This record gives sequence, C-alpha cells and structure tokens, in this order.
Amino acid sequence: MSGDISPSMTAMAAVPPAAPLEMPVQDFRLRPQRRRARPHDLWRVWLARLVAFGGTAALAVIGYTQMLASFGDRPTPMQIALLVLFVPTFAWVGLSFSGLVAGLFAPRLTLPEGPNEARLVVVMPIYHENAAKSIGLLTALAADLDRQGMAGRAEIFVLSDSRDPAVAVNETLAIAAAREMSPLPIWYRRRRSNEDRKSGNLAEFIRRWGGRYDHMVVLDADSVMTGETIRILSARMNADPDLALIQTMPVLVGGETIFARLTQFAGRVYGPMIARGVAAWSGSTGNYWGHNAIIRVQAFAESCGLPRLPGRPPFGGTILSHDFVEAAALCRAGWKVRLDPDLRGSYEGCPPTLLDMAARERRWAQGNLQHARLFGMRGARAISRVHFAVGILGFLMSPIWLALILVGLVLSATVLLSTPEYFPNAYQLFPDWPVFDSRRMLWLFAAAMALLLLPKLIATVRAWLRPLARNSGGPVRIFASALFEILLSALIAPVQMLIQTRQIYEILRGHDSGWQAQVRAGSMPGWGVVLSRHWIHVLLGAVTLVILANFAPGQLIWLSPILAGLLLSPLTSRFSASPVFGRWARMRGLLVTPEERDPPAILSEASAATRALPRPMAGAEAILHLAEDAAARTRHAALLDPPPARSAAQRLPQITAEAKIDHAANRAEALGFLTRDETEALVSDAALLERWSRLPA
Repeated sequence: MSGDISPSMTAMAAVPPAAPLEMPVQDFRLRPQRRRARPHDLWRVWLARLVAFGGTAALAVIGYTQMLASFGDRPTPMQIALLVLFVPTFAWVGLSFSGLVAGLFAPRLTLPEGPNEARLVVVMPIYHENAAKSIGLLTALAADLDRQGMAGRAEIFVLSDSRDPAVAVNETLAIAAAREMSPLPIWYRRRRSNEDRKSGNLAEFIRRWGGRYDHMVVLDADSVMTGETIRILSARMNADPDLALIQTMPVLVGGETIFARLTQFAGRVYGPMIARGVAAWSGSTGNYWGHNAIIRVQAFAESCGLPRLPGRPPFGGTILSHDFVEAAALCRAGWKVRLDPDLRGSYEGCPPTLLDMAARERRWAQGNLQHARLFGMRGARAISRVHFAVGILGFLMSPIWLALILVGLVLSATVLLSTPEYFPNAYQLFPDWPVFDSRRMLWLFAAAMALLLLPKLIATVRAWLRPLARNSGGPVRIFASALFEILLSALIAPVQMLIQTRQIYEILRGHDSGWQAQVRAGSMPGWGVVLSRHWIHVLLGAVTLVILANFAPGQLIWLSPILAGLLLSPLTSRFSASPVFGRWARMRGLLVTPEERDPPAILSEASAATRALPRPMAGAEAILHLAEDAAARTRHAALLDPPPARSAAQRLPQITAEAKIDHAANRAEALGFLTRDETEALVSDAALLERWSRLPA
C-alpha cells in the first residue's frame, strides 16, 4: 500500500473509513505453512547462543560437581534436596552473566537508504488511564512525526477499553482537544465489549481497519517513541520484506519515588548490555514485550489471531501475556522478529512503588505460567520455547530460592541437633565421618555472588567510558548510585521472593488475577497498608532470627541480607514509595539518569501538551460537564461509535435510563437514579445525552 493520508479526510469522524483485514484465529495444534526468510549473520547468532547457553550449562555442571563434592560420597536425602535446588539457582545466575558476554556478537545495525512510502499507524490501547497524560504523549508524537516528514503517511489511533463512563468522557474531551492541535489524524474508538483484553482490542482494530496500514507501532498508555526512532524502524522494516516485528529497548523515565528511580537507574545503566545479549542470541527469532515496537500489519494479521486456551482461568481462557505468544506465532510462520537495542528514542514509565509492582507482577506471573501450555505449539521455533521458559523461570525462581533457603536451614538444624552415628554397621571397622566441605561451599557462594554482581560492575564501568557518565553526575556518582541500587535491591529481593511465591501459590490454587487498571502515579502507602501487606514478612524474619541466634549464630552472617530485608520490609516499602526521598536522592546526584538532566524534547513537549488538554474529572463531575457545556457535548458526541442494531433486551439499560431521565426533576437527580450500565448507555448515546441535558441544572 502507498499514498497520502489526509488530515482533512472525514474531519469530524471518530474513525476512518473501514478497511477490513482478515485475521484468522490460529490453531496451534497444526503446523503452519512457513515462509522462507533469508538468513542473516547466522554465524553471529550461533556463536552468541553457544556462549549464552553453553556457558550457562558449563556453569551449572561446575556448580553441580562442586556442591556434590562438598557432601562426600554418600550425601543424605536433605543434601540431595539442597543440590537439586542449588543447581537451577546457580544456572539462573550464570545465565545473566553468559548472556551478557553473548552481547559481544550483536550485529551493528544501520539505517537503510531509499524511499519509504509505507503507511503507518501508531496505536495506543488504553484502559482506565489518565487521559490527559496518555493523549499528551500522542500529541507530542504527532508533532514530532510531522517534523520527520511523515505527516502524509502516518496516523494515530487510540483504542479504548475503558468501562467507566466518567473515564470515557475524559477520553473523548482530551482526544477532541488533541485533534485540534495535531498535524496528524488522531482517531478514537471505544469498544462496547472488552473481550480478550488488550489482544482482543488490537485484533478488533486490525479486522476493522488493518487494510489501511502497512506498519503498526504499538505503545502503552505511559510510553512514547520519538518521530526519528519510528522513521528508522519503518525504514528498517521496509528494507526487509521478511521482517515482521522490531522490538525496541524502552528507557524508563518519569520516576519520582526512590523505588521508581531505582528501577529507572538500573534499566538505564544495566539494560543496554542485557538487551545486546538478548538481541545477539535471539537473532531473528526474538521476543515481543507488548509495546514500543513496530509490526508489519499483514504478517500480524496472518499469524497472530490468538485462540482461547481450553479450560477456566488462571490457566485457561484469554492468553494474558499475549506478546510472547504473538512473537512465537510470527516466528513459527517464518517471519523475522528482532530486538534492536541501538535505538534510544523509546521511553516508558515505571511502577512507582513496590506494592504497585507486585500488582503488575501478579498478572505477569499468571500470563507466563500459561505459556507452559504452549510448549507444544506445532512449528514453534526452539528459541521461542526458550523465551517461554525464561519467562516462566523468572517467576518460579522465587519459590525455588525460598525452598533452597528452607532446606539449607533444615540441613543446618539437623547437623546441630542430631548426634552423628559413626558406626551404623555393627561389623564396621572404621567410622563414617560426617562430610561437609565448608571451604568449598564458601567458594561456591563467592562464585554465585560474583556472577550476580559482575554484570552490574561491568555495566557501571562501561557507563564511565560513555557520555552516560557526563549526563549522570560523573563516574563517582554513578558508582555511588550503583552501590545504593545494589544495597536497596538486596533489601527488596527477599520481599519480592515471598510476594512472588505467594502469587505462584495463588495461581496454582486456581485464583485468576482479573483485569485492573495499572497504577502509573502511585502515592506513599500509609502504615496501615504496609503493615497489613508485610507483617508476615516481618514475622518470618523475626522467628528465623531468634532461632538462628540461639542455635546457629554463625548462619546469621550468610542470611543477614535476607533477614534485614524481611525485618525492614514495612520501612522499605513505605519510604521507597516517597517522592520526598526521591527528590533527596536526586539533589545528591544519586540514581540520576541522562534523561533527567537533559530531558528529551518529546517528553518536554508531552508535558506541555498534557497541561493544554482538559483536566480529567472524576465521577459525576465529568458527566455533568457535558450537560453544562454544549460545545463539550458536541465534541463528545462526535467521537461516539454509531450504535449498532440491537434487540430490546440488549437495549434494556438505554430504555430504563430514558424512563428514569423522564421522571427526574433535574440532571443530578437523574444521574443518581442511573445504575452503572445505564450511565454507560447515557454517555454512549448522543440523543440520550441531549435529552438528559435539557433537564434543569
């Protein structure tokens, strides 16, 4: 497809003319017909895989043999249990180091030459978001795309799944104001049913308008990319007809709390090296993280119509972590999926508090565990299964780590509280001496810590040698920030271990995560909240401390970081969520990123655009505003989908809303009469809104 997209086209319409594109639901039990993609730099990819996975396997073998040797010739059942838990833990730590080394084989990427007339759409699925902030990001992006000369072939589409009527009103008023400022068309559609969540939202968009576009850039509600980055991505995709998806490495921005700034700093300093390693061993069989990526629309439509998994949630129903599965579906059909870690103009927000992160991880945990049912996907590439396995292990390592600690404590207690039996056999001439090589265990512990911390040290030194150091306060402050990040992460890690273990337990018991709006701007939780969430962590830490202090004080040296994290968890959770401490850290040059010292232009423009958009209103205020402001009511009505033909039973909320409005004395009383479904019918029907607005104020 080619040709200009005119902003004047159907100027007052909410959506462009329909351009249907078939998107069949895939049957993962059948092998698809695979296209033949042209291989590129295969030697680099295989060398990177040899380093990443061969190195991990070698480290796992070393850990196994050394741990087994420390137990002697006849290990006890508890020692065998410790061995079984230690090996995957040691291998997991080793994978992070081996993957980092594999990044040495990542290819250098370039900007292809030549014309590019591919028609592009930026889509942002939203669900109960701060409309002004999300639309402000898109307004700034529209201006940036215009400066890149893409206004004639690019559009923006907001795909709302919001069910709250007040939120819907805020969305339409923000969109209407943004359309007046934007040099690009900004379309808006709110679904009447949010079937299959985000994946269903995108699938419905493609089936209605996918034929209108060649490339699709997917953003999250708190993410954005520069116009230059999108232009480069589109050029790279246009130059390779086998390329279906390019994932960028988003830079975390906007963090104000200590927790957010910690996450932001770690992602900025350590993230690029990790991304290079993943890009190197993934090759053209990469992964997708659900946003800040460009997608070939035709390939996505052909390959990514996701089925529902049989059974009930949490393991059946809608595929939650759909992005991993969509990447695997593209790869199994012969398309290339790639991570390009060289682009820096890709940004997203980060969770503000530990508790907000835990809420997000609950859904991610369920989605990743669902992937266990997709290992049998016919035609799936081996690396796609590796992505599934890495995602699953990312959550399973918490209960494995917890079990490792518990078995170690039981093993220590057994040694302390039991009397060794030197002559288990009455006819035995020589005694069986208990074997436990503490020196070898110490070296294993040191090796694990080195593998864990060495990547951070390498990334910190790398930051010293790059402009990142100048823009982050210099080498001394970067080093101090890295130490601060390591210390605070050590306090947070045992709490996250227990939280994730509980999440896994809930999922295995059949509890669904539901679908809650993500918290983008959290607040400092009160003492009642943090104590209710962390009392069990404090209790576990205190009981363990008392037992070890009485029976095995030497063990306190090794477990002190974990015990400190558990005992201090309410303090850590509360004060890491404090913007005041976040500002304190910034004033002292700690956890500062280049994007804070020199904010990207698109983020500054997005802040200005957000301030220019109507402020979000809560509850009845937003709906009453439509009655008080005829112009706002007109703008809102212009962005409503035409009501489909429905039966009387389907129109029941609208019918009862009409009756209640007719019997109300004023607008506020009418709103008080309406149920949630009836209020939804009110804000979704222009004629009903007009009828209600004629009531006295």
